[in-house]
Amino acid sequence: MGLKRQKLAKKTINFYKYNFSFREPFQILVDGTFCQLALKNKIQIKEQMPKYLMGEVKLCTTSCALKELETLGGDLYGAKIILQKFQLRSCPHYKKPVPASQCLLSMLRENNPHNYFVATQDRSLTEGLKKIPGVPLLYIVFNTIVLDKVCQTSLDHVRAVQLGELVSPAQQQSITGMKKEQGIVQKDGERRGGKRKRKQSNPNPLSCLKKKKKSGPTPPKKTTEEGKKRKRVRNKKPSTAGGDLPAPAATDA
Repeated sequence: MGLKRQKLAKKTINFYKYNFSFREPFQILVDGTFCQLALKNKIQIKEQMPKYLMGEVKLCTTSCALKELETLGGDLYGAKIILQKFQLRSCPHYKKPVPASQCLLSMLRENNPHNYFVATQDRSLTEGLKKIPGVPLLYIVFNTIVLDKVCQTSLDHVRAVQLGELVSPAQQQSITGMKKEQGIVQKDGERRGGKRKRKQSNPNPLSCLKKKKKSGPTPPKKTTEEGKKRKRVRNKKPSTAGGDLPAPAATDA
């Protein structure tokens, strides 16, 4: 029976790993109701939780959950001692504490950005957590820790992401990282669509060249009065009859 329960837990954990980017060490928010029942049933949370989830875990709580146990006192003193051993996560209610159920809901916000598991026995709290996608719930049944099955809100969210209607947390993180690398992340208070400053550019080198002077029209070729070209005349040497060369002149003896 324990092996079957662990296989179901592994299947559920893989769902949250692949669809909501859960990674080890798993962060588990614990409230006083869970510690009280664990103490009653003699469950060692620090020892059994890593074995059941098959990975490293970080048990944590909030100051509001501790304050709630202090005000109730009495039989919850043992649960308070257990809860004090866990890491303390800062919440926005440090000066004005609120009930633990309200505090844990505020820690998860609308989409559980820090990937918290929640360990509680509070039914009103679990009903509110099931309305938030990507929240694994842990509770105690018959002296054993049980990981609740995936709620319908998480299934609908994953289906919407697959259909392209929503962006998954992993995709959102990658998009934000790419924007930061390219320096296009919008700063707080910055107006979208504002005018961009033009960069000062150097003048066009072709526009700096001196203009060439235009040469005048070529003169027309000389012609005769009739408009005809002047013919070149060649002088021919006179030739003797018979084609003989003239005799050389006589010289004095």
